[in-house]
Amino acid sequence: MGVGKGLAAAVALAIGVVVAGCGTGGDAANPSATSGQQASNVAVKAPMAVSTTPANGTEDVSPAGPFKVDVTEGKLVSVALTNDEGKQVAGAPAADGTSWVASEPLGYGKSYTWSGTAKDADGKESPITGAFRTVTPARQIIGSLNLGDDQTYGVAMPVAVEFTAPVTDKASVQKALKVETSVPTEGAWAWLSDTEVHWRPKAYWTPGTTVKVFANLYGVPHGDGAYGGQDVSVHFTIGRALVATADTQSHRFVVTKDGQQLFDFPSSYGLESDPGRVTHSGIHVVISKSEEVSMTNIKYDYENVKVPWGVQISYNGEYVHGYEGSRWAQGSENVSHGCANLAPENAKLYFDEVIPGDPVNVTGSSIALSEEDRTYYDWALDWNAWLAKSAV
Repeated sequence: MGVGKGLAAAVALAIGVVVAGCGTGGDAANPSATSGQQASNVAVKAPMAVSTTPANGTEDVSPAGPFKVDVTEGKLVSVALTNDEGKQVAGAPAADGTSWVASEPLGYGKSYTWSGTAKDADGKESPITGAFRTVTPARQIIGSLNLGDDQTYGVAMPVAVEFTAPVTDKASVQKALKVETSVPTEGAWAWLSDTEVHWRPKAYWTPGTTVKVFANLYGVPHGDGAYGGQDVSVHFTIGRALVATADTQSHRFVVTKDGQQLFDFPSSYGLESDPGRVTHSGIHVVISKSEEVSMTNIKYDYENVKVPWGVQISYNGEYVHGYEGSRWAQGSENVSHGCANLAPENAKLYFDEVIPGDPVNVTGSSIALSEEDRTYYDWALDWNAWLAKSAV
């Protein structure tokens, strides 16, 4: 009996050791398991890593950037980006010291080299190295805006960017264009030709809206190896809503200002029996004005005819102007060569109020304003047709 009890106790002890070993995953019976778990709990510090944008050895880089250095698990001590002529590019580090960004565009067709140092948490420094080369364009295309800084325009004024050569990569260029408005304004870009893209609102601008336009075209591919030659921008304001309605059937020229009628003048428009003399129907946009305009049309046998208070509303020869010679027909008959003729004293009243961008809506004639009328036929397109001319 005594021997049996001792054996049972030995067996029980052995079982207890095994159970304890399985339950804890490590004790004196399994020292290797314990040391392995302790090793897995020790944090391994990541090494410092420095990267440059663009990457080392990159060719044909756009000079518009971005150009930057980033560091993880460390801080930047110094950074320099230098071209092959030894000139350093302006730039600045972030407040936390983990990045540096160039603050100016680079030149075309140049090599650039990174230099500087970064330091990890232990104070160990590593060099910043790398080089890249910017693209050499086949040619540079310049874009220009139709509007002047700090000017005031009428509620129908479109924004136009005109290019010195055809643009084939229209999507790339359009993505570089931006319009900011002080009043929420729905609008869109439309390509009216290979050398001209316009932005206009869906409806007339809200009076008093301030507008900023940014054409960040430098370094942007324009297609066929061409790149943008410069950035352009403009800031302008939309003035009061001066809207003229030129009714060719009633022979009236009615002007409203902020919704209130200002003038109702008798007028004479283009002779309807001759397609070459018809005043085209549709929303025209005032382009410019001059106290005196010299009119020439060899086809109709007149040259350098001086008329007062000329307001240009298209590039097809249409003006609103004073003309004493047609006073007899104003209000009753259309006899002009396409212009809206007013009595000189009435033309002066309109002239004094009008600014570029004001709309002149011609109604009732047999020929509609179209692409053939050139700048600005923007409002001749309905909104869906306008949107269809977008490249993006």
